[in-house]
Amino acid sequence: MEITQIISAFVTLFVVIDPVGLAPLFIALTRGMSSQRRRRIGRRALVIAAILLTLFGLAGEAILAGIGISLSAFRIAGGLLLFLTALDMLFERRTERREGQARDDDDDPSVFPLATPLLAGPGALASMVLLVGQNPSPAHTLMIHLVMLAVLGIAAILFSMAGPIGKVLGRTGTMVVTRLFGMLLAALSIQFVIDGLKGSGLV
Repeated sequence: MEITQIISAFVTLFVVIDPVGLAPLFIALTRGMSSQRRRRIGRRALVIAAILLTLFGLAGEAILAGIGISLSAFRIAGGLLLFLTALDMLFERRTERREGQARDDDDDPSVFPLATPLLAGPGALASMVLLVGQNPSPAHTLMIHLVMLAVLGIAAILFSMAGPIGKVLGRTGTMVVTRLFGMLLAALSIQFVIDGLKGSGLV
């Protein structure tokens, strides 16, 4: 695999997964949690995302074709689910639940929305399918997956810094960030739906 292909794959996955942009979202989604629980949620989300991305890199096209689901439909579904999370962030319903309960594992964002659709969203899953499909050789497939793990490693580093970042922001700053990124999440979710509709030929 040529170095240009490695760089291209890294840039593609880095832009699509966007670990830098996800760090503030991670802070917002885990606001009010202890650092230990925040680390546990971050690790779980990254492991699940790595498994999903690996699965789609190795057998994505076969999985979707086998159950009759197009990537366009996958984008639309992911967008709708992400929009619901955005509403929670915008109207502070997630925070109210946390402050009114004893922070149990029922309110755990590690699987949704962190692992999917934020880390391993429709764009990232589709990118894995397309990047692996460029070359059927085992060496190429291995390199794409190593690049994916490197991008998730960057996300892990940024997630681990969420605590200090949260302390700098404080409660008010974190609430502002939560609302701001809730709005950005809403826009991102609508873009997922629009992309899905375009891909299906409906728009």
